[in-house]
Amino acid sequence: MNKAILFNFDVDKANKKIKVERSFNAPLDLVWAAWTEADILDQWWAPKPYHVETKSMDFREGGRWFYAMVSPENEKHWCIFDYETIQVEKMFAGKDAFCDENGVINTSFPSTNWTNNFNATDADATTVTCELQFKALEDLETLVKMGFKEGFTAGLQNLDAYISAQFYLRKQKKPDNRARVSYYVNFPGNTEEAFNFYKSVFRTEFVNGIQRLGEAPGQEGLSEAVKKMVLHVELPLLGGHILMGTDAPKEMGFTLTQGNNMHINVEPSTREEAERIFNELSAGGEVTMPLQDMFFGAYYGSFTDKYGINWMINHQNI
Repeated sequence: MNKAILFNFDVDKANKKIKVERSFNAPLDLVWAAWTEADILDQWWAPKPYHVETKSMDFREGGRWFYAMVSPENEKHWCIFDYETIQVEKMFAGKDAFCDENGVINTSFPSTNWTNNFNATDADATTVTCELQFKALEDLETLVKMGFKEGFTAGLQNLDAYISAQFYLRKQKKPDNRARVSYYVNFPGNTEEAFNFYKSVFRTEFVNGIQRLGEAPGQEGLSEAVKKMVLHVELPLLGGHILMGTDAPKEMGFTLTQGNNMHINVEPSTREEAERIFNELSAGGEVTMPLQDMFFGAYYGSFTDKYGINWMINHQNI
């Protein structure tokens, strides 16, 4: 059963500081990844109807996250976060500031020193404490007047929806490490229609039915239409091959184009075999995500090979 969400937002004008304390019903590694990986930050950091587009990210001490808050009219508000201190799965600190499209800081707006601490309160719950330190009280008051509390609160609710869905998928993963090959496809909202068509052609049945976005915890903020969309579905094809799919709607920050919405998903039985296949198959191609331990319980990487084919290497850490 999910614990109640903790949320404290305190403004300490005497010390020119804002402190935000927020809990999430998910393990520490998953929450840490959601705050430190660009492709996940893009999905939750901005309050709707805005979204985030990362231009570059180098998550290391001395590195920088360079991104834009994008309005529905495609107006971009550029920001940077310079990482100063990182302790993996414990804390990171740095400076956040507004800038132009070239990364030149805009001194007309306040900059903020952030310290984010991560604490696992139990196996399936994590609390994040953010302390924002300002040089001047005027800077703090300016950020509050700009709607920081409301915007950050909305972003954290986006994160609730994301990590709850991912934790749900982690619990539904296959129960053993037998090697297999599958194909993973994304649709903008018509996964169920497509898979019913494939089901009629191959005359097979879904594995464990269809899991929907609304079934995962923390999805209360989604519209009823999005809640009915597919979170995960698996369909046997021929010769032991599996077709997997999910909806990736634009309402949740995804952008799909034909050609980037299908991958061959290879699931080796060992980490060593995963590394061998990844290194040999990606040679001469373009790596989109290096092979690494991921928050959803897998040793995972993805790339486009030298012939333009998209691949995912996915060894389950069971």
